[in-house]
Amino acid sequence: MKSAWVIRSGRYGERDDWAIANGFSGGGWKEVPDLTPFTTREDVEQVIADTFGTDSPGLVASYTGQMWALRHRIQVGDLMILPMKTTRELAIGRVTSGYQYLADEDDPNCRHVVAVEWQRRVARTVVKQDLLYTLGSAISIFSPSRNNAVARLDHLLAHGEDPGSVAVTPKDGPGKSHAEDSAVDDPESKPNVAEVAADQISARIGEEFAGHAFAHLVAVLLEAEGFEVDEAPPGADGGIDITAGRGLLGLESPKLIVQVKTGQIGSEVVAQLNGLVSTHGADYGLLATWTGLSKPARDAVKHQRFRVKVWDASDVIAAVQRNYDRLPEDVRARIPMERVWMLRED
Repeated sequence: MKSAWVIRSGRYGERDDWAIANGFSGGGWKEVPDLTPFTTREDVEQVIADTFGTDSPGLVASYTGQMWALRHRIQVGDLMILPMKTTRELAIGRVTSGYQYLADEDDPNCRHVVAVEWQRRVARTVVKQDLLYTLGSAISIFSPSRNNAVARLDHLLAHGEDPGSVAVTPKDGPGKSHAEDSAVDDPESKPNVAEVAADQISARIGEEFAGHAFAHLVAVLLEAEGFEVDEAPPGADGGIDITAGRGLLGLESPKLIVQVKTGQIGSEVVAQLNGLVSTHGADYGLLATWTGLSKPARDAVKHQRFRVKVWDASDVIAAVQRNYDRLPEDVRARIPMERVWMLRED
């Protein structure tokens, strides 16, 4: 039975784009030398102890479990999950080769890797909360096992949707080759509080602002950002959901043509919006999407990056948080929020 693994790409997602573009997962532990010569868990444990010292047995045990998973336990065909902090998506793929050490890689944080064929990216909004919690361990490399995670992630890769914990047949996770690997195989969930809050806001927005209501939310967010906005009524709109501009009459730059989609956006939508920007004399096109872009659409946006911008779910949530006090009362009533100050986790 193939296993599922999560490997993070830095505290702030600094290796997200690199991992996707180059077909790898891993990185970090720049102090650790090439592990290729070390073929047993005991060997890897000694390398970790030599590198970081033995003053903290817990750190040595944690790092050993994670690096041994990367060095040996992650196998070709296993599922690989990358929680992308930069886009609030989950990238999902299959491992295509075992451990490699990229000695020629300029960034020392991009050397300890396995090769991955990334096959699908899904917005966190399509994943149920219990599975998001399971993917929320504090460690960087682990195998999610709770809440029927393996079968659900396999289904998510195949179909782009989370069937829930009772809708699919459970699949086994990785075999535990060492007692101390339990921290990697069954890690304690420690969701990031800010991420949990964003997930809850996301779930509420998805419930309250489906269909054309999502376009209305985008319109009031643009108004809160200082734009004069003209929102098209429901129905055929010729590809223009919102027009927005600065100034008293909304005629000053930047002038925007906005398309709003709750479903995934394809490349044809990007092409259509680019044409509308030219036809209507706007400065930029804005795509507001709740479930993200297809790969061809992402590529098309890259080629039009000075012309077309994207607001994905994470951007919409950030705009809600940034402008909450300036939103209309009826919108705030549908997304009831309060500000809480807390110590930042470093």
